[in-house]
Amino acid sequence: MSAHTTSFTPAEVPDGRILVNGKTYMEDAKGKLTPIELIKPQHLLEDETVRKVMGYALALSDQVKRFKAHTFEDLGAFDELLAQEYELVKGGPKGNRTYQTHDGLMKIEVRVADLIDLGPELQVAKGLLDECLTEWTAETRSEIRGIITNTFNTEKEGKVNRALLFTLLRLEVEDPRWNRAMDAIRDAIRVVGSKTYYRIQMRESLDAPWGTVTIDLAKA
Repeated sequence: MSAHTTSFTPAEVPDGRILVNGKTYMEDAKGKLTPIELIKPQHLLEDETVRKVMGYALALSDQVKRFKAHTFEDLGAFDELLAQEYELVKGGPKGNRTYQTHDGLMKIEVRVADLIDLGPELQVAKGLLDECLTEWTAETRSEIRGIITNTFNTEKEGKVNRALLFTLLRLEVEDPRWNRAMDAIRDAIRVVGSKTYYRIQMRESLDAPWGTVTIDLAKA
């Protein structure tokens, strides 16, 4: 895809200079005022560089927030038009939907993901799974043993690896305690809200792969 250039004005960031009785100082991390002439040139340059980047970062953050708001409003207005014209709500039961240009080269996907919490039933499931691990020999079900261990073996107390938790639910194990544990996990899962994600993609031609328009700084 062709490169795009854009420009925007950085946000105003204070320069950190403090004027006291005609002399210029800078405050250090402990709150102490240091005469600017006593600060090493490389430290001053580092300070200026960070403030410069911060100005662009703050401006970009505000721009992304505005973009998300405009995207929500524009797609919402289109959905409302469809609803009025055809008495139709675009999207599936979860609110997922896709919008596409007439030439098929640009599209916007809207995905609504459930936010879940885990109830006290999870501790019952863990107890049942611990019983399974105790009775199973080390030579059997080693892969399942590893998934169970990694699911509940986290650094933060009371937290679990949710991705592996759903992997457990997909496994077929002929053990009544396992099945009771899976039922407990399902009962523990509670939907507490949802979050909407936008995926914007382009391609050069109909037979070309889709490329995502990157907004995430870590993936730029």
